[in-house]
Parts: sequence; structure tokens; C-alpha cells
Amino acid sequence: MNSKYLTILLKQEAENELNISEIKRCMAHLKKLLDSNDISLISAYRSRNAEFRKLPPKVKVIFPQFTPHKINRDWIYQQFGSLSALHFTTEERIFKNQILAAESSPPDKPLIDEPFTVTTIPTDIDDLTNVAYLGDEKIWTSGQGNIMMLHNVHGELLESIQTKSGNWPEDIAVMKNGDLVYADYNESTVNIVKNNQIQTVVRLRRWRPLNVCGTSSGDLLVVMLSLDEEQTKIVRYSRYKATQVIQYNDQGKPLYSSGYSIKHISENNNQDICVSDNGACAVVVVNQTGKLRFRYTGSFHFDFEVNENEIFADAYFRNDFFTPAGITTDSQNRILTADLANKCIHVLDQDGQFLLYIFCDLFDPLGLSVGERDCLLVAECRPREVKKIQYCMQNGLQLCAKI
Repeated sequence: MNSKYLTILLKQEAENELNISEIKRCMAHLKKLLDSNDISLISAYRSRNAEFRKLPPKVKVIFPQFTPHKINRDWIYQQFGSLSALHFTTEERIFKNQILAAESSPPDKPLIDEPFTVTTIPTDIDDLTNVAYLGDEKIWTSGQGNIMMLHNVHGELLESIQTKSGNWPEDIAVMKNGDLVYADYNESTVNIVKNNQIQTVVRLRRWRPLNVCGTSSGDLLVVMLSLDEEQTKIVRYSRYKATQVIQYNDQGKPLYSSGYSIKHISENNNQDICVSDNGACAVVVVNQTGKLRFRYTGSFHFDFEVNENEIFADAYFRNDFFTPAGITTDSQNRILTADLANKCIHVLDQDGQFLLYIFCDLFDPLGLSVGERDCLLVAECRPREVKKIQYCMQNGLQLCAKI
């Protein structure tokens, strides 16, 4: 084989060995972090998975090809044809999981012009503040009492759990595996409910948990407030060990407002982390590495002409400021957030562009949750009820079955 081509192969081999060596070095560093109690080292860690996931180009050998000719030439060379030279090229590698991801993209579910209430589910929760889907047939609810209740979509009580401390849960969430998680602000703990047993999985010092959510990877995201209420941050827990802290932007300024206020949290399908920061009157969205993507501060305008719908809308918009409360996302990467003062839901696309208002006679919208079929649940505080709202097409139809 020509030495030129051998050099290409040796270079490829050297690059592979270098990558393997670097991966081993990173693994050793990760093991060191796992054994370390130094939070600064853990906070400073940045994953290099994306870098290592991209493998070197695959060397593709193109063998010599015979080009035939008619045997009617003067020269023997032309009668037998010519042989092309051996050469190398590269091609992009496509992994099987990338193909599967493309094939499994969710079906398009466009918004409908006039969202409507499918049903209203009454509860016995005082000052109802939180709601979380368990699948599409059951819902967890909680409020300013120490009982968390599980109902079916017909409103029938299936289960009730009292918090471990007797305090009311600041927030609740359903994890990927179906476990219920709740934040106990006064006890500075995050707890998980398994088989009717409560287990404390996170115990904080100098911080108190405000809001929680599960992620598609099974991680837990916790919004927490310092004891002096001067700082707010998000901590990611993998297997209930802190692996990431999100607190500042690229200029070193806080991403989130200080002080005790609503800061509901939700992970979008694109792994963005969305927080409804009531104290800042904004929805703050960062990517999975914690880098700020955008801040949404409300969109109080109407594109439709003056008609009875506009009068109806104006009756709700009695405040010209945005007061975000609950937040959730759907299969189309849309972001939905409750506007408490203006008694409506804002629907945004994944880049923060306003799409739609949802009114549906809402009175006190606080907690939000979207189910597997993209039906919206809204927890209303003072009526102590949960509204199920359809706001997008379902399997190409505008109607979904009423409960």
C-alpha cells in the first residue's frame, strides 16, 4: 500500500487513541468529583459529553473501479480500459438513535382559535395551588394544607397523603417513573412518596426549597431560596445528588429575583429550563447548561379587530403588568404560564414568541400541568377546582372526549 495512504490510516488511529485517552482522563476526574465534598469543584464541572459524542470522521476506502471501453481502439490500453487510483474520503456518521429520534417526533398539534373548558373537577383542597398529571387519567393536587390528594379525571378521590412534617407542601411534581415529589419549605427538605411511604431525599442547609419538577432523564430540578431571602438558584439532582447549579448569567448577574415569591419550574422537551419568576414579573428560560435564552415579560396587545371577543378580553386585562404563576410545557415545545392578576394563560413558542391567550372564565389560575395528550389542567385557588382545557388539536380534531 502506498505510504501516503498508510499515513492517513495511522493519523486516524492516533486521533482515536488520543480521544480514548482524553475520555479516560475525564472519567478519572468524574470519579474524583464523586468522592469529593468540595461543592466548588462540582459546581465548576462542565460536561464534555457532546464533545466526545462526535466521533472522528470514518475513513471510507473507495476501491479501484474498472472503466470499460469497446475493443475498437488502436492501443491495447484503450481496448482494456483504465484503472482509477485508490483514494480516501469521509462521510458523516449517523447513529441509530438519531434516526429513531427523527422518526418518533410528536405529531403536529396546532393551536385552536378558541380554547374551551372540557370539564371542571372539584376538590376539597383549601387554597388550591398545585396540580400535577399522573399519566392522563389521574391528577395530584395540593394547597395550603398538609394533605396531598390523588383524584381520577372524574373527580373521585383515590388517595390522600399527609406530609411527613405536617407542613403544607410548597410544590408538588410527578417524576418520570410516576413517583410524587414535594417540597417542604419550612423543613428545608424535598421528599418523595413511594408506596404510600414518604422518604426525604434532599435536606438543605442555609437554603429552602420553593418549587420542583422532574426531567425527561429522571433528574430532579429544585428552585431554592437562601435563608436571608437574598439569593435564588436552581439545583439539578441526579439520583438525589447535586450535579448542577444555575444562578447567574454570563455577566455574573442573578438570573432570578430574590425574595419569597412564586417560581414554578418546568423542563421543556428541548431540555430548556423554564421558570415563572413572579417576583421579576417574567418567565426566565435557560438552556440545559444554564445559559440564558430569553425572558418573557408579557404581551398585552390584540391582533383581532374590535368585536365582542375584544370586549371580553379587555374585561380580564385589568392590570398592565404580567404576574406569572404556574408554568408547564407540551409536546410541541410550547410554554404555558398562568397570569394570576390578569386571569388568563399565556402560550409561547419555545423561543419566547407569544402565540395565544387562554381565558375560559378563569378566576384564580395558579398551578398548571399538561398531560400526555396535551390537555391542560389549571388549578384555581379560591374555587378549589381544577379545570381541564383543550387548547390545541387532538389527532387532527378540535374536540376531545368530555370526561
